[in-house]
Amino acid sequence: MLKPIAGAAALFFSTLPAAHAEAPRPVKVLIVSGGCCHDYPRQRAVLERALKERMPAEVSHVYHDPRPGEKATRPALPIYGNPGYADGYDVVIHNECAADEDSAQALDAVLAPHRKGIPAVNLHCAMHSYRSGDWRRPVKAGDANARWFEFTGIQSSGHGPQSPIRLSLAGEEHPIAKGFVPYTTGRDELYNNLSSFGVTPVLSGTQPESSIEADRAKVYTVAWTHLYGPQRVRVFSTTLAHNAAEMEDPRYLDLVARGVLWAVGRL
Repeated sequence: MLKPIAGAAALFFSTLPAAHAEAPRPVKVLIVSGGCCHDYPRQRAVLERALKERMPAEVSHVYHDPRPGEKATRPALPIYGNPGYADGYDVVIHNECAADEDSAQALDAVLAPHRKGIPAVNLHCAMHSYRSGDWRRPVKAGDANARWFEFTGIQSSGHGPQSPIRLSLAGEEHPIAKGFVPYTTGRDELYNNLSSFGVTPVLSGTQPESSIEADRAKVYTVAWTHLYGPQRVRVFSTTLAHNAAEMEDPRYLDLVARGVLWAVGRL
């Protein structure tokens, strides 16, 4: 697991001269959630509580819970058509699952704050959102249907059966993973990696107990960082935590919190 950062506020305090120590400015976090396949009301509460326990933070939400008869994979999120939705925030956490939202206009608005310089953290199904064209085949930079993957950093097209994921460091220790101790998750989804856009891997995962024999030896990057867009804005992404039990794991929440702090330059 990661070294606990519940004392993140204390860490900030310790960097200030004792005579002039004052509370650090809270990180202003906007969490975008909604769409298919997950218990977003529960996840919103879990993420907000965890961030506030681990750092000085002000947390707001933009979300949409699908109504009866509405296609959940195309949620009517209020950020669509509003390129200024993240004005005033330090970082946006994308936790939506908009798998069938293929509108170029919607994507323009979603990406607008990050192209202007607002950092981002992408969780799980965010990597399977805003897909268009033949997204099951590897894309390359500049392709019309590569824009979202260029933002998240890695193109993923799917996953196998849910099975425990064995986590390990990917290469040299990244600051986000400082103190990480390898562990195995509960039942989770191991997202594949089709194309990569200049990322720095943080954690890797395997599923040695997968019911599909061919999947047991596959190693995929499950957490990474990269710099996006004309402002070279910091982006942290992880494909972990499909199920609520995995999201509520303190080790996972430490990872997300450290990713947020890295994204805003306060780790």
